[in-house]
Amino acid sequence: MDLYEAIKEMRRLSAKGEEFSFTFMSYNSSAGISEGVVEVRRARLRKREKSCHHRDAEIVEAYMDLDTMQPRHFYQPLLMSFNGEKVVLQ
Repeated sequence: MDLYEAIKEMRRLSAKGEEFSFTFMSYNSSAGISEGVVEVRRARLRKREKSCHHRDAEIVEAYMDLDTMQPRHFYQPLLMSFNGEKVVLQ
């Protein structure tokens, strides 16, 4: 599945109140490190942050982890899978 198709489907499901699963490679831009692959079993996207609040707002997606009820975010290019399907950047 193409990255942009996956993001579009995440947004569609979230708007309907439905959940989805995904994996991504973590990245801490402040420290310049990754802690490896993150698996999120149940999530919904949240409202995107404005560029005045996050320097990479155009490529960052905010989500709610429904297992921990913690608000989190990930970088779009680091998305690896969506609902069990491999995601590629074309």
